[in-house]
Amino acid sequence: MSEFQAFAVEQYLSETEHGVHYNFSESGVHPMSYAELIELADIDQEALLANLVDYPQVNGDEALRERIAALYSNANADNVLVTVGATEANTLVAATLLEPGDNVIRFSPTYEQLAGNAHNLGFEVRTVDMLEARGWAIDAQGLEAAVDQQTRIIHVVNPNNPTGRILSEADRDLITAAAKSVGAWIVADEVYCGTERHCDEPTPSFWGDYGRVIAINSMSKAYGLPGLRLGWLVAPESLIPALWRRHEYASITASMMSMKLACAALAPAARDAITARARGLIRRGFETLREGLKVHGGVYSVVPPEASAMSFVRFNLPLSSDELAARLLAEEGVLVIPGSRFGVEQHFRFSSALPDDHLREGLARINNLTGRILSKV
Repeated sequence: MSEFQAFAVEQYLSETEHGVHYNFSESGVHPMSYAELIELADIDQEALLANLVDYPQVNGDEALRERIAALYSNANADNVLVTVGATEANTLVAATLLEPGDNVIRFSPTYEQLAGNAHNLGFEVRTVDMLEARGWAIDAQGLEAAVDQQTRIIHVVNPNNPTGRILSEADRDLITAAAKSVGAWIVADEVYCGTERHCDEPTPSFWGDYGRVIAINSMSKAYGLPGLRLGWLVAPESLIPALWRRHEYASITASMMSMKLACAALAPAARDAITARARGLIRRGFETLREGLKVHGGVYSVVPPEASAMSFVRFNLPLSSDELAARLLAEEGVLVIPGSRFGVEQHFRFSSALPDDHLREGLARINNLTGRILSKV
């Protein structure tokens, strides 16, 4: 077995985020309250509270699965398995698909949840770079060199975490062609669909592009409901039973209340209102971030994210990303994720889809520290 690999991003958050006032480390929009959700989704509170505190249907409430399936072309409820967040979905996929001798392709930088699971199960994980100089486009030659007959999964996060890039049609075609050439599965983490900055149309799913696709999503990022801990995967109907059997080991089921609230939130009118809220926070927040990064000219730059609540900010200071993050936390009470946790130096991940006053105060604190660092250079 491979030596256990900790989940670097989540370990960092577990060790640092609680009690921090200026927390810019999260990857979703500012969470809404239960009261906001009830109002936006027009939920009947009396009917909601009449539900028993019981086990729900293990693979997911049928009404919820139908609402999820409606988001995907030519899918039905039998293509859907409801999970405890997208993280469980990724874990189930690794445990179900991978067989001795297989390898997994992942793109860097990315969210390592599936790749880390594969590594810890003893499988080879191969890395293909995304190129900052080309707006975080995929290294086509690197992908061609990495894929072989033992490639079982090509894992993609689209829109990307941490960069916010949406794959171009050319990059999507590269991934699909590579998968088809060896019969690999495309496992597409699509939790940032619905967080686009420049349009109101959600990023197209990989579902339907190719017969071997598993699409993963959750209520956490675009919907601002991370506390529901509710996600799902959409897969060929023939594969669902194998994933379901492993789901029974991993968690048995998501909670009754999470399923009922998610079902209400995914009703068409409610979903439109909730994603409109998210896009408003994302669009205003990024402009505030861009303004804040100009205070010290030449120090900070960012490839503008096309979607998501976060930016992957490059900095030009005589510190490592770990050192900068540690000083921000210790001296200014500001939490960001150092780029080292994504395998990329001189960057940090910053979430800006937050209330404006809070965001501006946090940016001012970052600039305070920046000024002190520059005064000693």
